[in-house]
Amino acid sequence: MTYTPPVRDYQFILGEWLDIGRYANLPGFSEASMDVVGQILKEAARFTSEVLAPLNPVGDKEGCVWSPDHSVKTPAGFKEAYAQLVEGGWPALGAEPAYGGQGLPHVVNLAFSDMSSAANMAFSMYPGLTHGAYSALLNGGSDELKARYLPKLVSGEWGGTMNLTEPHCGTDLGLLRTKAAPAGDGSYRISGQKIWISGGEHDLTDNIVHLVLARIEGAPAGVRGISLFIVPKFIPDADGKPGARNSVFCDGLEEKMGIHGNATCVIRHEEAQGWLVGEENQGLRLMFVMMNEARIGVGMQGIAQAEAAYQAAASFAKERLQGRSLTGPKNPDGPADPIIVHPDVRRMLMDARAVIEGGRAFLFWTALHGDLAHASDDEAVQQKGRDYMALMTPVVKGFLTDRGFKVCSDAMQVHGGSGFTEHFPVSQYLRDCRIALIYEGTNGVQALDLVGRKLAADGGRAAMTFFAEVDAFVDAETSDEMKPFVDGLAQSKAQLQEATLWLMQNGLANPDNAGAASTDYMHLFGLTALAYMWAQIAKLALAKAGDGDPYYATKLTTARYYVERVLPDAAAHLAKLKTGAATLMALDAEAF
Repeated sequence: MTYTPPVRDYQFILGEWLDIGRYANLPGFSEASMDVVGQILKEAARFTSEVLAPLNPVGDKEGCVWSPDHSVKTPAGFKEAYAQLVEGGWPALGAEPAYGGQGLPHVVNLAFSDMSSAANMAFSMYPGLTHGAYSALLNGGSDELKARYLPKLVSGEWGGTMNLTEPHCGTDLGLLRTKAAPAGDGSYRISGQKIWISGGEHDLTDNIVHLVLARIEGAPAGVRGISLFIVPKFIPDADGKPGARNSVFCDGLEEKMGIHGNATCVIRHEEAQGWLVGEENQGLRLMFVMMNEARIGVGMQGIAQAEAAYQAAASFAKERLQGRSLTGPKNPDGPADPIIVHPDVRRMLMDARAVIEGGRAFLFWTALHGDLAHASDDEAVQQKGRDYMALMTPVVKGFLTDRGFKVCSDAMQVHGGSGFTEHFPVSQYLRDCRIALIYEGTNGVQALDLVGRKLAADGGRAAMTFFAEVDAFVDAETSDEMKPFVDGLAQSKAQLQEATLWLMQNGLANPDNAGAASTDYMHLFGLTALAYMWAQIAKLALAKAGDGDPYYATKLTTARYYVERVLPDAAAHLAKLKTGAATLMALDAEAF
């Protein structure tokens, strides 16, 4: 089984549905004509399917190897593939031209990231985290730090990480103990242990640039006293090349369920030399630039692994012979029919398609708003972009990874007993995907963030804007052909609005009500968002159905399936969240 990047879907999303060509007057978009984007997609598909995908099982079986000298060896072929990645200019695709980037919109870069993650999730995490470090430094670093580090991070010549978690604290970063002491020369001495650091040590690059959260001596307790530091493995010399070895060490690797090809490290800072990024005690704000970008990337991982697992399951279902169709043999000359004739197998495959294609559209739609928040010359468009990025990020991360993991699980179910063995690739997709529900803030934390912070921000402006946009679409689409899609969307949006009002009335009175409702609310929001994506896609597919391209007919069928078989889950989420916290919190802790 090989991974085949869905290039046609990217072309449809970028060129036909989002129509990024209409933004050609904006920075970045002016260089992103569909001719150029088409060439990028074609080459990205070749690189990810021919270079990265074959290394996916290699990384899974070999894993990374730690040595007592604190070095880490990545799986066979990773170093050579990474060199090809850098040579091809892929890390620079969406980065600023001032630092050697190509300056293309993030929504274009997202297509490459999606393909590379589907082809080889563990490998793609190395450049993904580097880009996150680049973003945080771009937003908060001094001109001197930017000049020293950004060109190397942009090119991929150096790697980047984020050092947040410590053995005693994960989500609650206010408890961190890593210390930063002024050295008297403008730098600091960083001391402390960090765990679960993806890409914290490896042999892919000449240097690794750690972004580290620490507390300066005398800083306030809690999150108000956290600062951000740049701590390189090798301190750059006067020529900008790796110089003296810094006292930051990998003390071991985690034994993990999946993503074996990515080095998940225990990192020790032993009075390591670091430089402050931004202002003192403002580290968490800057790190959230990196974390929010990472959360969009994790949502993408959920869809990417689902795509790879779906492809494996669909291929298996068309080849595996077992039983006969309920309506008579479909393979009369063979001993049995392929299992794709069975309705329950079709159910799992269609669930997958509806979630993957709708989720991919939601992902790209959100990313486009992020691009417009930076590139548009219209303040209203910028504000909407910022609002949507804030509101949708926890939904993208939480909903798409929950649903993506279910797709991977269903893909294993399609394989039957074969899927539970390591002879087929689907078990790796399931294991790799599972981390996406946990890291960069667990999905329960994403749901709390959505309900507790994002809904109420700026008086609920972002949510109200989204509701109004959906209402305007529903009101404008009155044709009989659009009725099933519009009716489903209108009903789901009404359920989401009812849930929002319930939270406003009951969450303030008892915060446990908000906590108890949060995950169901996040899923209700995600289902409604995908209903909106599918309704828009259906409108375009109906307009082009006469072109004779079966792609559009397939889109329409999948859209109808989503409305009929997936979207009804929204009603169940509404019913559950309205029960509140009483029963959920009733038992004493000792009863568990």
